[in-house]
Amino acid sequence: MNSYEDEQKLINLLGQALYTVWSELCKAIDAVYEMEHIWNNGGKAWKCEYKFRKGGKTLCALYAQENRMGFLMIFGKDERAKFEAARNDYSGYIQNIYDNAKTYHDGKWILFEPVDCSLFDEFLRLLAIKRKPNKK
Repeated sequence: MNSYEDEQKLINLLGQALYTVWSELCKAIDAVYEMEHIWNNGGKAWKCEYKFRKGGKTLCALYAQENRMGFLMIFGKDERAKFEAARNDYSGYIQNIYDNAKTYHDGKWILFEPVDCSLFDEFLRLLAIKRKPNKK
């Protein structure tokens, strides 16, 4: 169990405003995906990680540290091709983050650092490239 599963600890870490963004993003994802939720240590760069997984495959992960949050998706080759085909349907901000994301052997690691809820529609469209929503 991760200590940040406690809501107040997460609020203290992120701050109330970012905690609201975190919780609203989780609600938006949960509204369209049935997923396992897994808390982990955040590694070197983050205090904690919160993964959305199903069938051993990660859809995305949220990361938290003091007054900062991250939202990570990893796109494989096919997913990158789908994004590239539709890239003009996304904001310049999304395109810029995508273009500057590092590509590793297992895919392109796209990390967003949302500060409000304004990009959630685009985030959900990106997630749909990875996996079709599985809730009706």
